[in-house]
Amino acid sequence: MNSLVRRIVEVPKSGSVEYITDGIGHVRILGTEVSASGPYSSGTIDYSYRKAGDRTWYPLGRVDQGDAGLGKGFNPLTVDPVQDVVYGFDAGPSGRQALYRIKLDGSGKKELVLGRDDVDVDELIVIGRQRRVVGVGYATDKRRAEYFDPALKTLAAALGKALPGKPQVDFVSASEDESKLLLFAGSDVDPGQYYLFDKGTHKLESLLPARGQLEGMKLAEMKPVTFPASDGTMIPGYLTIPPGSDGRNLPAIVMPHGGPSSRDEWGFDWLVQFFAVRGFAVLQPNYRGSSGYGADWYQKNGFQSWRTAIGDIDDAGKWLVSQGVAAPGKLAIVGWSYGGYAALQSGVAEPGLYKAIVAIAPVTDLERLRRDHVDYTDYKIVDRFIGHGEHVASGSPAQNAATISAPVLLFHGSWDINVNVGHSRLMADKLRDAGKTVEYIEFPDLDHQLDDAAARTKILSMSDAFIRKMLNR
Repeated sequence: MNSLVRRIVEVPKSGSVEYITDGIGHVRILGTEVSASGPYSSGTIDYSYRKAGDRTWYPLGRVDQGDAGLGKGFNPLTVDPVQDVVYGFDAGPSGRQALYRIKLDGSGKKELVLGRDDVDVDELIVIGRQRRVVGVGYATDKRRAEYFDPALKTLAAALGKALPGKPQVDFVSASEDESKLLLFAGSDVDPGQYYLFDKGTHKLESLLPARGQLEGMKLAEMKPVTFPASDGTMIPGYLTIPPGSDGRNLPAIVMPHGGPSSRDEWGFDWLVQFFAVRGFAVLQPNYRGSSGYGADWYQKNGFQSWRTAIGDIDDAGKWLVSQGVAAPGKLAIVGWSYGGYAALQSGVAEPGLYKAIVAIAPVTDLERLRRDHVDYTDYKIVDRFIGHGEHVASGSPAQNAATISAPVLLFHGSWDINVNVGHSRLMADKLRDAGKTVEYIEFPDLDHQLDDAAARTKILSMSDAFIRKMLNR
C-alpha cells in the first residue's frame, strides 16, 4: 500500500555533490568534492560507500577530472542491492573506459565486467523503477548492447529481426513488475517508433512515432567509413549520401560534432538528413579529440590539441574530394557548438578548402571562453580544460579572422549559457573588420540548443540557400 508518508532518510553533508541509493530506500554511495580555493569547483570527487545495514561511510575511491577534462578513477553509477555491488566506469586494461563492479561488503573486490580494445564502454543499461542493471552498451561502427539478462537478450535479438528494417532496439522503461516494457526502435533511415511489449501475451503494440511528419519519406543511409589523416592515422566517421544518388561529384558537407568530448554515432540525425535529402553528401568525422576511443585518441582535448583535431576534420574534406564524392570546388563545412568552432578554425587552418562555412553557437575565442566562467564555480575546471600557451591565441578563430577566405554564416541564441552569444558577435565584428563576407543571425531568448521550430526552420533554409549560393559562385 502507498501511504505517501514522507521521512528524512539522509541529512545533507557539507561538500556532498552526489548520493546514490540502492533503489529500495537506502543511500549507499556518497560523493564529496575535494575542496578548492575560493568558490570554485576542484573537479575532484572522493566517493564513500556503506555496507548493507551499516550507517558508517567507508572510502571507495577518487575521480579526478584532470587538466584535459577526461576523468580518471572509478566513477560509480548504480547500486545492485541483490549482488551488493556498485557498477561504474574506469580505465580498462587497454586504456579505454570499461565497466567494473565493486563489492560493497567491505572486501573492496573489484571485478572487470566488460572492456574492449577498440572503443570505450560507455553505457550502463538499466530498466524499471529499481533501475535494475541488465546490460552494457558501447559504440563501434554502430551502437551495440550486451545484455546480462538472458530473457532481454533473447527478446532484443528477436525484435531486431522482426521489426521492419531490422532497427536497433532499446528498452526505455518498464512497469513495476517488468511485465510490460516500453521499447524504442529506430535506424539511420527511420527516426524511430515507441512500442509497448507485454511479456505475458507476447503482444507488441505500436504507441507513437518519434517524428511522425517524416513517415513515408525516403531518407538517406548512413554508412560507417574510415579515411586517412595526414599522418596516416585512420579516422572513423559516417558518410551519408543523398537517396538515389551514385555518390559521385556531389556538393558535400563536412560536419564535425560538438563537444569536443563527444562522438557521432550511426542512426537518425535530423541535421544530416536535411542536407542529404537536399542533395548534399555529408561526412561526420570522429576526429582525434572525440570521446569514445580512449585517452590516446582524446589527447589533450579538441582545444588544447586543436591542430590534430582540426587537421583530421580538414583531412575529411580532402578525402571527400580525392574519392570523387565531392565535386571539385563544391565543399562546405557546417558545425554546432564545438563543431561551429571547428568549422571556423578549419577556415583558419586551411583557407580555400571550404567554399562556405556555417557555424551555429560556436566558440570563437578561447580566452573569452575562459573569462566567461570567471564568476561560475566551474572556472578552475574550464581553465584547466582550455589550458595556457600559444594554442589559446592560434586556436581562436576570432583572433585569426583575417586568414579566413570562405564566406561565413553565423547563428546564435541570446540566452546561450553554454557558449555566450558574445562569441558570435565578436566573430562577426572581426570578420567585417577584416573585409570578409559574413552574415550573422541572432535568435532572441533562445539557448544553446535553439530548440524552436521557427528558429530551426530558419537555420536550415538559410544554411541551404547560403551554401548553394557560395558553391555555385
